Amino acid sequence: MPVIKPEPRPGDRLSLGEQIRRQKKQLSYDQNTTVIPIDNNSWGSSTSNETICVGEWAGNVIGVFTSGGDAQGMNAAVRAIVRVGIFLGCKVYYIKEGYQGMVDGGDNIQLATWESTSSTIHMGGTLIGSARCLDFRERPGRLKAAKNLVELGITNLIAIGGDGSLTGANLFRQEWPGLLRELVDTNQITMDRLTTCSHLNIVGLVGSIDNDFCGTDMTIGVDSALHRIIESVDEIMTTAVSHKRAFVLEIMGRMCGYLPLVAGISSEATMVFIPEDPPEGDWRQGLCDHIKESSKTDARRTHIVLVAEGAIDRFGNIIKCSDVQKVLTERMNMDVRVTVLGHVQRGGRASAFDRIIGTRMGTEAVLALMDAGPETPACVIVLHGIDIVRTPLMKAVETTKLVGQKMSELNFDEVVNLRGRFTHLPSVSPLWTHVRQACNASCSLPMQKILRVAMIHNGQPACGMNAAARGFVGMCISNGYQPLFIYESWRGLIEDKVEAIEWSQTQYYTSAGGSKLGTSPETAEEVGVCQIASKLHEHNISALIIVGGFEAFKSAYDFLLHRDRYPELCIPINVIPATIANNVPGCKLSLGCDTAMNNICKACDALKMSANSLQKVVYVVETGGDNCGYLAMLSALASGADACFIMEEDFGIRDIFNVCKQLKHKLKFSGVKQGLVLRNENASTNLTTDFIYRVLNEEGKPNFSARKTVLGYTQTGHTASPYDRCQGIKAGCRATAWVLLTLSQCSQGGKVFTNSPSTITVTTQTSGQESYMSVENLALRTDFENHLPKDQWWLKLGKLLSILSWPLSNPEVEGFFYRHSV
Repeated sequence: MPVIKPEPRPGDRLSLGEQIRRQKKQLSYDQNTTVIPIDNNSWGSSTSNETICVGEWAGNVIGVFTSGGDAQGMNAAVRAIVRVGIFLGCKVYYIKEGYQGMVDGGDNIQLATWESTSSTIHMGGTLIGSARCLDFRERPGRLKAAKNLVELGITNLIAIGGDGSLTGANLFRQEWPGLLRELVDTNQITMDRLTTCSHLNIVGLVGSIDNDFCGTDMTIGVDSALHRIIESVDEIMTTAVSHKRAFVLEIMGRMCGYLPLVAGISSEATMVFIPEDPPEGDWRQGLCDHIKESSKTDARRTHIVLVAEGAIDRFGNIIKCSDVQKVLTERMNMDVRVTVLGHVQRGGRASAFDRIIGTRMGTEAVLALMDAGPETPACVIVLHGIDIVRTPLMKAVETTKLVGQKMSELNFDEVVNLRGRFTHLPSVSPLWTHVRQACNASCSLPMQKILRVAMIHNGQPACGMNAAARGFVGMCISNGYQPLFIYESWRGLIEDKVEAIEWSQTQYYTSAGGSKLGTSPETAEEVGVCQIASKLHEHNISALIIVGGFEAFKSAYDFLLHRDRYPELCIPINVIPATIANNVPGCKLSLGCDTAMNNICKACDALKMSANSLQKVVYVVETGGDNCGYLAMLSALASGADACFIMEEDFGIRDIFNVCKQLKHKLKFSGVKQGLVLRNENASTNLTTDFIYRVLNEEGKPNFSARKTVLGYTQTGHTASPYDRCQGIKAGCRATAWVLLTLSQCSQGGKVFTNSPSTITVTTQTSGQESYMSVENLALRTDFENHLPKDQWWLKLGKLLSILSWPLSNPEVEGFFYRHSV
């Protein structure tokens, strides 16, 4: 593959425009060209302050700052901005202490280098600091900030913060021409500087644990905050159960109830108070009635009540934790404790999810700046489903501010609509209330007239399976259907391990890892479709939900192929993807992947920490995922790995030697003491993890030694992450809703029959919304031999991994990763 070195202009060391044009093309996943910066004298940056004047860098100097409250994942975003900026031939500056550092200037604005971002991706908070700044709110403060930026040629700003910080950045952009004209008139800058810095480009990233910014599904820091909350609730739960105590927890979020709502779903909280949707009527009596009801149906020993710090009632009166404690103590005679989590929610390491979206958003922010012109409006980088997209900044800010206005008017329906993401979540508290009412009324219903819907787990265990089971049971009961669990997968069905389930039996399912129903990698065809069909008829099963990985998909496809022979299979069937391999066709992110990635990142963080006390070490880590490289690739991106070997991207011995050569160069010149290489378990038959370890250990001498770690089943163990818990509940509810709707359309007189291919589906996600794709259509896009979808969206991230991992400062080393990217 050809290596292109940008031609220098006369008198210049870099042809910046041509280099940026070509390297942007490379970052956009072009396969045919490798671009290597021609400056080989420094490790971290394309040039230095002393040798290049501002004019030569006009339009290609970026300043990045964090403002407002800190959030985990900010450092991952800053790391991506710096390294992608350097890759594109730009100079990148840290603006420390937010707007205050921009106003004060001096040492607060420092040139960023490649190595300055090493070992930062996992860290919480913001390493470049954040501070409130009153000076910037006034024009004289903004005038000082403009002078400080112009002196360094900074005409591109990436602001990471909340809506207030982003609004300030947009105002600064609008005033920029006038501020520069005033600086020229007062002889603080020259006319040349006015010409070269005539306009300011702004791109925003939303860093806030509150998730209170409209237009995005998740903001940077939210997932990590949920980890802290759920960890605290899980730990409190053990002592609460021991003493039969109730706990009231105050959750952050100001006027946004996203954190307590999702935490309530994920922890099976008894009650959640959020500002957007206050309880109807007298909340005190409603709370007491709800606890009495739940105590009957759930047989609980404890109750957890989550209160958003901005929670209010329907009349706008604040609901405090102390108020809830008083009600439960005086009216219910309960032993109640109050815990305010406070800034614990902001602390700790960033979750895998926040590292990845921070990295992807930071990359997109740099690309947006390079695309921007004088008339380009400011944009903000947001998350829609799994897609990173740009959206107009001020439109999103105005919508966010409108939420506050509607909240002050107590227009709660409009507030929920404006929030947007709340409509993506099941209305859990009302649903569970309906479940309990249905439980109390079910004894009077003739059971033989209730249609029976079954759930089975098929494939390897994955976190989120049990959460899906709880959502399934709740949705069935609340709609008057009989939920059944089939234990031990298909062989369990043949052995009649089928049980009607009550709501109380699913208590604590949401957090549990593995599969409480039991699972097996055997497909329906391997066990016997004929026997399975017979047992479905024998147990009068009217619909079936299969939770699992590729085996679950294959079983559903087997049923489709055999429907003409076995009418018992002519029932609604849905597959909920749940596998750490993420290899179910049509599904972009399966249940279990998030938990597995967090486990891998924790292991890699621990390995890196241990390496800091040793001589230079490179760790070779084997991840799971069968033939699919998703887990290895995304975990490599989240853990800051140097290389990743997967089956989807061919590699050979020469590539391993190239990685070794790069690691030698990196560990020698960058000051970094450790390296990290990830390999998917089935990446290659011959080039095994042990082989790669031995090559690196031998060829790395005397620069470094190598170590090998096989994570194995530790990736699927432990409790489910907040993401997998919430998505599991959501998937269970939505899949069941589809099945019940289909049942109502194809049942007559208690008999169910449908042979339409559209009634065997897979639950998928498109832009954050569930959809149901036919197994028949998905089969056309499936590699059945390797158990993989033919199209995998995440493969393009291999390009990003290579750019973030290597500065490519040595032109003698060809870019190994570029040959393996989409």
